Amino acid sequence: MALSLFGGRRSNVFDPFSLDIWDPFEGFSAVASVPPSARETTAFATARIDWKETPEAHIFKADLPGLKKEEVKVEVEDGNVLQISGERSKEHEEKNDKWHRVERSCGKFMRRFRLPENAKVDQVKANMENGVLTVMVPKEEQKKPAVKAIEISG
Repeated sequence: MALSLFGGRRSNVFDPFSLDIWDPFEGFSAVASVPPSARETTAFATARIDWKETPEAHIFKADLPGLKKEEVKVEVEDGNVLQISGERSKEHEEKNDKWHRVERSCGKFMRRFRLPENAKVDQVKANMENGVLTVMVPKEEQKKPAVKAIEISG
């Protein structure tokens, strides 16, 4: 993984548009011994997001099971950075509850993607259905360069 200038890391070295928020605990097995309350933001810090490009748009899909649309924010920053963020609340604990296993993650997440120049950032649409967030960023039509035939004299 290549480091970016902002302390983040790219999810794909060959994709200059993809930026992740750095998770210092990712892949660190000792985190399992840390109490869940101390690591709640690290477990959910890297929401998995697919980005595909079609001839008409850039489409982002994020699996966010259990989240309501009110708990997710989709924003465009600095004119060309798509930011998807949200928070899954910690489940309410009763004083007499005895937990046997805690595997579901909670906490905040944020992902940022630098959009290409052909993105119509003023026409971004987002939809949340069955725990899947879909963000569609339309693209400007590729203008084909005008070709002018030059007559050859002689």
